[in-house]
Amino acid sequence: MIQVKAYAAYDAENPLKPFQFERKDLGADQIQIDILFSGVCHSDIHTARSEWGPAIYPLVPGHEIVGRVVNVGSNVKNFKVGDLAGVGCFVDSCRKCSSCLEGEEQYCEEGMTGTYNSYERGTTTPTYGGYSTTISVDEKYALHISEKLPLSGVAPLLCAGITTYSPLKHLNVGKGHKVAVLGLGGLGHMAVKFAVAFGAEVTMLSGSPSKEADAKKLGAHHFVLTSDKEAMASLVNSFDFILNTVSAKHSYSDYLGLLRKNGTMIIVGVPPEPSQIPAFSLIGKRRSIMGSLIGGIAQTQEMLDFCAEKGIVSEVEIIDMDYINEAYERMIRSDVKYRFVIDMASLKQ
Repeated sequence: MIQVKAYAAYDAENPLKPFQFERKDLGADQIQIDILFSGVCHSDIHTARSEWGPAIYPLVPGHEIVGRVVNVGSNVKNFKVGDLAGVGCFVDSCRKCSSCLEGEEQYCEEGMTGTYNSYERGTTTPTYGGYSTTISVDEKYALHISEKLPLSGVAPLLCAGITTYSPLKHLNVGKGHKVAVLGLGGLGHMAVKFAVAFGAEVTMLSGSPSKEADAKKLGAHHFVLTSDKEAMASLVNSFDFILNTVSAKHSYSDYLGLLRKNGTMIIVGVPPEPSQIPAFSLIGKRRSIMGSLIGGIAQTQEMLDFCAEKGIVSEVEIIDMDYINEAYERMIRSDVKYRFVIDMASLKQ
């Protein structure tokens, strides 16, 4: 068994605290990664506090994982000791349904196996995530990480990055398109970077005037305050796509009118309450709303390679492991630019 140090939520009410557990001995198809950095996603908070349904406690969050391979199983072909590797939001799937066979394991018909808060397939053994010193994963569900980029900025690409990259690629967003990004947070700042890199004309829609300078620095061509009624009215029928990253309560119908004919609003944020959608806001211009969930392994690797080529990483604030509870409270207050990343050396010490 592999001895592991971690931080875990023991219940929904109390702060995370140190936790020690054992991972199984390395399987023939697995690699063991000593974790160097682990990103902190808002879904970690929701899950740790059982806000998305009952959690499996003790719960070790973390699904934005980068580190170095320290051991490989006897059947492993694509990784070797010393390689950089990453793990995203899932560590397994059924491998036989149409979605898995098409390389979209995130939509596995039997349900993907989450990096944490799941059970290892066919067992009652919980999965434990990246707030830990080491992780073992089947090589088919691990990602190759370039040596070119700062690893702290790469970690959030495994969730925030692929969450925004995937729908833009699915819709072939590129030169000649006008894209609005709603919300400048962990997801929104990556959406701006990718849409700009794909050649689109990008407008940031935000309720915070203080975010204009950052939006422009990230590459946005335009910035519009959502509270400015005159400016918003001028944007009616303007955009081919709106990438909606907002997880706070809001009305989709407030923004659907900004779409051109055949325009699409992409939902990647998860608000706490459903939004009512008047039918005429869709049928009048043949507009549509679509959702998107992270990306498959192949597309995530494609995204990581694209980022290495273009020099794209997340904007991060690096923290020690014992700061995690303060980080959670700051995230709830939207007091982070734009992703917390844990330096796991602080846990190993």
